[in-house]
Amino acid sequence: MAARRSPLQARHAVQLAACFALAWGAFRAERAEPPAVHTLSQRLLPAPGAATGPLALGGAAPLAPGLASVEVIVRRNDTLDAIFRRLQLSLSDLAKLRSQGTIRPALDRLMPGETLRFQHRDGSLYGLQRDISLTERLDVRRASTGLRADIVARPIERRATLTHGVIQASLFEDGAAAGLGDPTILELARIFGWDIDFVLDLRDGDEFVVHYERIYQDGHFLQDGDILAARFVNQGREHQAVRFRLPDGRTRYFTPDGRSMEKAFLRAPLEFRRISSRFSLGRYHPILNRIRAHKGVDYAAPSGTPVRAAGDGTVRYRGWRGGYGNVIELQHGGGITTVYGHLSRFAAAAASGRAVRQGEIIGYVGMTGLATGPHLHYEYRVNGQFRNPATVQLPEARPIEPELRGAFLLQTAPHLQALAPALVPQPTVAASMAPSAPASR
Repeated sequence: MAARRSPLQARHAVQLAACFALAWGAFRAERAEPPAVHTLSQRLLPAPGAATGPLALGGAAPLAPGLASVEVIVRRNDTLDAIFRRLQLSLSDLAKLRSQGTIRPALDRLMPGETLRFQHRDGSLYGLQRDISLTERLDVRRASTGLRADIVARPIERRATLTHGVIQASLFEDGAAAGLGDPTILELARIFGWDIDFVLDLRDGDEFVVHYERIYQDGHFLQDGDILAARFVNQGREHQAVRFRLPDGRTRYFTPDGRSMEKAFLRAPLEFRRISSRFSLGRYHPILNRIRAHKGVDYAAPSGTPVRAAGDGTVRYRGWRGGYGNVIELQHGGGITTVYGHLSRFAAAAASGRAVRQGEIIGYVGMTGLATGPHLHYEYRVNGQFRNPATVQLPEARPIEPELRGAFLLQTAPHLQALAPALVPQPTVAASMAPSAPASR
């Protein structure tokens, strides 16, 4: 049983919960729509014969004299057609580009917030660059034969790095102090989330060591890459995880002896702000004004927060049920049933009788039925018997297959060896080691 928390520790837990909700929302949400003014820069190059030399844009080839260069931030629901019209560019040029079928997906699937770079003169398109991914760029240039489009490689370098941190304020504050970006901190919490409750279990003095990649391009740091291995000491108990790439290309995290870090069920099926009501056989009902057993856990969260399937299963019931309001019941293997109540609405994919995967969105937080505020009422039943979702022993996920054991040990040994140095007293970022081979998420 965990020790009673001091007021300072309790404050840290509240801070972490708030930071976790805000950061996760920022990490998963679409980037906000930029302002109506889209032109970040517009540069008119000198006419032929001028003394000033040509200007290169973003590492691309130098622009021809007399061209205007403009950068456009894509708005939500923007299309190239709309952008061409705003810039008064030739729609005929756009049609010619789209006729090159191999690059059409790179033209039509725009993302809000990304930047497109145009070069034009008198309404004619002379150049267009769009970063398709971290490693590829679409480059359009006008040649003597017309517009030419190429997919240009953007080489990146992955450098394996070791960092260490001590919990003194919160996972986010101390992770950032150790040099980790928010997405990496969230991934660290996800990896150990089946074993550590980062809202209730974290203590001052807990430690973590993370062996992870940092991604560089043209010598400049871009972003954090994958976590290769990690160690977390929580209340004196050590947890270790290492990444393994499966033959189908997926990556998962395992303990050094090959047990999955994941469980067959999520401990909490949503990102919540606080637990508003715990599992209890003697809870006072705030609406019915009487003692009534509360055979689940209530997770307070804003209306519309996605609710996910706690485990692989089948939608046994979806609809209205009295005090539950809008409710979904999932049937899992081993006689396990999970229940999700007070939903504002259902996800279209969660139809009755349909199979769902762990983590798939099945509905959204609301306050339908007997509810005083937006929250998810979550139940976990085994053969019809109610169990406390916060403390029930969750079934283990499948370990490494015997036939993959040799490959697992060979692939993970260098990453685990990187965790071998003793924990140091202060957060530091170690010097970068040799670059590791690129790996997809």
